[in-house]
Amino acid sequence: MQSKRKMPVGIQSFEDLIKNGYVYVDKTSYIWKLIQDDNPYFLSRPRRFGKSLLLSTLEAYFLGKRELFDGLSIATQEKDWITYPVLHLDFNAENYKTENSLEQILSLHLSRWEKLYSISQDFEAPELRFIKVIREAHRQSGKQVVVLVDEYDKPLLETIENRRLQEAYRATMKAFYGVLKSEDANLKFVFLTGVTKSSPMSIFSDLNQLRDISMERAYAGICGITEEELTTMFVPEIEDLAHAQHMDRDCCMAELKKRYDGYHFHPEGEGMYNPFSLLSTFAKGEFSFYWFQTGTPTFLVGLIERSGFDLRTMEEGVEAGENAFCEYRFERLSPIPLLYQGGYLTIKGYDREFGIYTLKFPNQEVKYGFLSFFLPQETSLGEEEGSFYIGQFVKDIRGGNLDAFMERLGSILSSVPYPVYGEARQANEQTFQMGCFLIFELMGQFAQTEVHSALGRSDCVVWTKDIIYVFEFKADGSAEDALRQLEERDYAAPYRSDGRKIVQVGVGFDKKKRTIDKWLVKED
Repeated sequence: MQSKRKMPVGIQSFEDLIKNGYVYVDKTSYIWKLIQDDNPYFLSRPRRFGKSLLLSTLEAYFLGKRELFDGLSIATQEKDWITYPVLHLDFNAENYKTENSLEQILSLHLSRWEKLYSISQDFEAPELRFIKVIREAHRQSGKQVVVLVDEYDKPLLETIENRRLQEAYRATMKAFYGVLKSEDANLKFVFLTGVTKSSPMSIFSDLNQLRDISMERAYAGICGITEEELTTMFVPEIEDLAHAQHMDRDCCMAELKKRYDGYHFHPEGEGMYNPFSLLSTFAKGEFSFYWFQTGTPTFLVGLIERSGFDLRTMEEGVEAGENAFCEYRFERLSPIPLLYQGGYLTIKGYDREFGIYTLKFPNQEVKYGFLSFFLPQETSLGEEEGSFYIGQFVKDIRGGNLDAFMERLGSILSSVPYPVYGEARQANEQTFQMGCFLIFELMGQFAQTEVHSALGRSDCVVWTKDIIYVFEFKADGSAEDALRQLEERDYAAPYRSDGRKIVQVGVGFDKKKRTIDKWLVKED
């Protein structure tokens, strides 16, 4: 049964959303709070998280479109509804692959404003034209100017593997955004959004008055959907989804939570649901990896490989100080800032004494989507093959067909290409470990699994209806060594009271053949 209400999937215009009767989660109390301080602001959030809609709402407010806000929080707070000149730059839908792309986009925006304010067009640098537009808009309207910039960093992200072009873009953007400081007297309000925040010595070095609210507790819920907003705003959609999926309401809520909730933008901030995935689920009446299907930056693969970053830490938890993941320095190899700012990691813990954050996958959609994306990079499986083989692995393990499971696993690992980065022996062992990790983690979509890497715990445990499997892998040892460790450290002990059959599996890896050499089994 589909909901009769219109879900604003991909709707980025506040005016279109209101006029066409889409469901709107009221975020205008945040807008009221923002405009009271009149700071120039910056907000970083993952893609598809509502940044564009937020800027569109701000634009409608500053244009004095009072009728659009009837029934919303800000309507009870604002009395004057003054109209200001608004300059709205959107870098979202453009391509920045060529030398002149950025200046062409800036010129298009500037030409539109120059025509609006009857300013003669010339061939001056973009920042000089920007100054003229701001001053003339202020003079003609008698009101200070509002500047809204959406996805300021897209030109930098698209050229992350082209350092020469990226440096040229940085120089252009630094000069252009520097205007926002020099023209402060002519500006009423400035708000920039993006996925990443570049280092202080980069784009914003001349805009040091910019207030970054990305990790402020008061603005943790400015984009996305909270638990309270979900349960109060989407009652009919939850009921329809539960009916369509043959679930009761509580099970449906639990599924939504584990799939799409879990983002935290402050250690004590409320958890946020991914709005794009949540609204897409309600619109289509079924669960899927909606956010992840909209695209993952391919440059992340190369960056992770070059940096030697171990994907397994994303499950165990990455520990970092705030500066290590909040500001991306394009000259560094660390992928952690991009993984956090891109929405692949989020805050899951905080040690206040030492200022150390723990970052993990936000939810199942991100975890399984991300690991599926990397599976072809770390194994011989293609994207479509990966889903098929994961299903086959689960069927084998459920059916107690361990030999078929291990033979298939060995076949996949043996055909993995030699790693490009890293010392040969270490890289081979890491490839083996990473391939096993990805396959077992992805099986967790269909079977209860735990994958560990710390000493003192088994490498993997898989629960099925009738059997509990306890695995130990030796990347630089024999199956006998692995089974002996299982027995001596009694990794199976925590599961014996469960009542199910326990199967312990010791697995050795042949470094020369680069595949599984042998496995030994002990049944309890």
